[in-house]
Amino acid sequence: MADEIPNGSAPKKPAARKPAAAKPKAAKPAATKPATAKPVARRAAPVKKAATRAAPKAAPKTESKLKTAANDASSAVRKEAAALKDQAAARARGAAAEGKARAASALDNVARMIGDAAGTVDDKVGAQYGDYTRKAADAVSGFAETLKGKDVDELVRDATDFVKKSPAVAIGAAVAVGFVLTRLIKAGTDSDGKA
Repeated sequence: MADEIPNGSAPKKPAARKPAAAKPKAAKPAATKPATAKPVARRAAPVKKAATRAAPKAAPKTESKLKTAANDASSAVRKEAAALKDQAAARARGAAAEGKARAASALDNVARMIGDAAGTVDDKVGAQYGDYTRKAADAVSGFAETLKGKDVDELVRDATDFVKKSPAVAIGAAVAVGFVLTRLIKAGTDSDGKA
């Protein structure tokens, strides 16, 4: 309380002292060298210059060899990648051709089943609906024949053109096919689990 100042302000702290600046040292007089001084190394300029001139000439040869080796390795990798790409494409085409043959066979079976069901539809629902069933069987059969007659590349081009012309129909068809495939897979796994 004794340190308080009557007007309510805090007491002042004493100012910190700055360290004194270092005084520069007086220069010592240079000592004289004794007469038996160490010998001073002399420059070997001509030899040194010749050695450094020869080094850059050797580097371009090594550099060109490295570039050639890198280019050779790069081309070998490209050739190997192209060969692998061709092998993958050939396998994919083979699998697609096999899938195309299976799909055409399955469509023929579906068309046959629909055609066989047309007689039953005639008897139960009427001749008009039987005709619709026969037309559907003919359409499926025609699609199977088209599928058999075209190459895989032609089918891909046709599908690409169809998607470009009517993307909404293509998306709807993809959803419908996905739904049907999902139901078939679930039905297959359910029957396997019960057996």
